[in-house]
Amino acid sequence: MNDVELSIKMMNHIKDMGVNILVDDFGTGYSSLSYLTRFPIDKLKIDRLFMQKIPQSRDDVALASAIIALAHDMNFEVVAEGVETEEQLRFLNERGCHAMQGYFVSKPLPAESFMEWILVNNTD
Repeated sequence: MNDVELSIKMMNHIKDMGVNILVDDFGTGYSSLSYLTRFPIDKLKIDRLFMQKIPQSRDDVALASAIIALAHDMNFEVVAEGVETEEQLRFLNERGCHAMQGYFVSKPLPAESFMEWILVNNTD
């Protein structure tokens, strides 16, 4: 991130190969709002810190809602990490979050167990 122009060039090269780019842990650390207009990104991942107190914390509800709305307005997909309760899942679904990950869906799995999980849980 020290050389933003080089980072943009590298990201564009990666996108040209057909790879989507996701900003992880959005809202914390180095994820500046200015990057959203400069970097060729496709998705935002909401940091699990914002999910931990949803729906009890009005502040976290407001921040997660704002991130989702911002992502929608900028045509980014939204992924939420750290989803652990049905209430959190409902909150995200009501706001149009595209994907979720966390213990409510499944604990982390090794590759071979993941394929089995997919086969058992496929609803299509």
